[in-house]
Amino acid sequence: QVQLVESGGGLVQTGGSLRLSCAVSGTTLSIFGMDWYRQAPGKQRVWVAGISHSGITNHAQSVEGRFTISRDNAKNTVYLQMNSLKPEDTAAYYCNAKIGIWATNVRDYWGQGTQVTVSS
Repeated sequence: QVQLVESGGGLVQTGGSLRLSCAVSGTTLSIFGMDWYRQAPGKQRVWVAGISHSGITNHAQSVEGRFTISRDNAKNTVYLQMNSLKPEDTAAYYCNAKIGIWATNVRDYWGQGTQVTVSS
């Protein structure tokens, strides 16, 4: 059974840093795109950053220059380095992995979420 386990969330002051991790287990299929999303209380889940299997990255404009997504394919793990954190970054952060045999036939898997709280 595929599992995505996130870690690294917590409470941090404005301007601080956190590093989130998301480890995928329970599959021998290929892990294609991996993404981070976040959901603030009372708001919809929004995309934060994504990375392809080959390492091509994209970041939402709201986090560009402050957050960096990366991955270690040998460890089936994706990371989100978050610097210069702001109170508006407070949210539950979720990782998403697209897993399958072919890139054109994948299934979405989600982690359970990890809470990030930035105090002012």
